[in-house]
Amino acid sequence: MRATIVKWGNSQGILLPKRLLESAGIGEHDALEIVVENHGVIIKKADPQTRKTIQELFEGFTASYETEMTDWGDPVGKEIW
Repeated sequence: MRATIVKWGNSQGILLPKRLLESAGIGEHDALEIVVENHGVIIKKADPQTRKTIQELFEGFTASYETEMTDWGDPVGKEIW
């Protein structure tokens, strides 16, 4: 089956036929897992039991993080500072 990527607001999207999704066991509002592999994209139904904790999501994260102040400049309208 072939499909075309189309502009969808500020993003891009692809329409998948209902029969294709039904054959994959994917329904409306199902969570999906999307993976890039071998110059392609794999889309599959996410296993609801494999939800990761915050610790698992950041496992292996080694960079340091320090908060910093940002100077947004002087007010130019009716901002409340």
